[in-house]
Amino acid sequence: MNINQPLKPEQLKSDLERFWEHSARKIQLIRKEYDTSNGSPVFTEKGKYTTRGWTEWTQGFQFGAEIIQFDVTDDKKFLEMGRKATLELMAPHITHIGVHDHGFNNVSTYGALWRLSREGRMDASDWERSFYELALKNTGAVQAARWTKRAGGGGFIYSFNGPHSLFVDTVRTLRALALSHKLGHVLFGEHDEQISLLGRLIQHAESTALYNVFYGEGRDSYDILGRTAHEAVFNTNDGNFRCPNSQQGYSPFSTWTRGLSWAMCGFPEQLEFLETVGDAELDQWGGRKQIEAMMLKAARATCDFYIEHTSSDGIPYWDTGAPDLYKLGDYTKSEADPYNEYEPVDSSAAAIGAQGLLRLGKYLMTRGEKQDGERYLQAGLHVAKTLLQEPYLSTDNQHQGLLLHSVYHRPNGWDYIPKDQKIPCGESSMWGDYHVRELMLCIWRMIDNQSYYTFFQE
Repeated sequence: MNINQPLKPEQLKSDLERFWEHSARKIQLIRKEYDTSNGSPVFTEKGKYTTRGWTEWTQGFQFGAEIIQFDVTDDKKFLEMGRKATLELMAPHITHIGVHDHGFNNVSTYGALWRLSREGRMDASDWERSFYELALKNTGAVQAARWTKRAGGGGFIYSFNGPHSLFVDTVRTLRALALSHKLGHVLFGEHDEQISLLGRLIQHAESTALYNVFYGEGRDSYDILGRTAHEAVFNTNDGNFRCPNSQQGYSPFSTWTRGLSWAMCGFPEQLEFLETVGDAELDQWGGRKQIEAMMLKAARATCDFYIEHTSSDGIPYWDTGAPDLYKLGDYTKSEADPYNEYEPVDSSAAAIGAQGLLRLGKYLMTRGEKQDGERYLQAGLHVAKTLLQEPYLSTDNQHQGLLLHSVYHRPNGWDYIPKDQKIPCGESSMWGDYHVRELMLCIWRMIDNQSYYTFFQE
């Protein structure tokens, strides 16, 4: 990545104003044209959102986007849209025992409304806030109950693939456990065993850092710093790690960039959350120094890998080992080309990863590491600047998507390929649209001198 230095958040203000105007139109267009009785909107085809039966993990992004739109613009119609939909449609997601996506669906909706009520941004009675809190307590506990023990101690929240499967994605959904713990909740197990949600958050993050992130040392000395595997596979009989794997990437030994971005965003976000947790609570899980070092190492490694293996404008291709990527030459020395003939880019990975870069930068700067902090912060702003422009910002008023050139599941062939193209391009995803809004919310608050945006709102 050719990081544009110095770039100040204020320099993006006019682009952001245009962005939020397009965002409002897209939200209203989806509400007008998409029939939610068909299921959750997942991905666009020819500019229109369609559903894709796999797991229900995107509905919270649709309504969460409406809440973010209100957060930025103070336009109450978007608040009421998201508020009403959360009340009427999101309850099944709270108790969904078949997915690892609780932090995606429920923190984006119930969590956002709870946060805004605490910030005084919306009128909410004590009963309404208690309703959001109950939802958040439950969603964190249900997610934490999907637990597989590791050999030697610890464990992980297993993916929808089954108890053997640790997805790198899930580290970003730990926000559900964080909020549930923050609200004083615990998970009760057999014989009334009280299970700490903070403990499971830390242990899951540790498992991800150990087995989904590579450092080029020790067990993975053959590999390179910061690479990630989508899935880590375990023997459920004895809890031993068996091998890396990939569901949505090209191979276990290449990096699916959206998986990389989940780690980039998830670890810094949890480092921010841990600053609100007392030392005494952390002592029983290894202590603050050890826990923060583990998360910071993973955050730095993944963010460094992204910077090194991404196009000059900050947009990654869908997998760093994609089979035809070599035909593009040294793609890191030029801007990404979403219309090339060989391999698609994934703008959703850029939107997710950029938020991680911003958060890691700010975290390091508050700890006195100004030079490194500014480097990551500038990298995040550089990616954001690219995403605010065409061809990534969707300016077609008939296209329901906001962020173009997102990729869902390349190995399964689920992505739409226009008839005049050889690879998927020109389409949007619900997670890409949501996360580009969340990224821009972070930057908007920086510009507007509002409180720093976190999911836990201190």
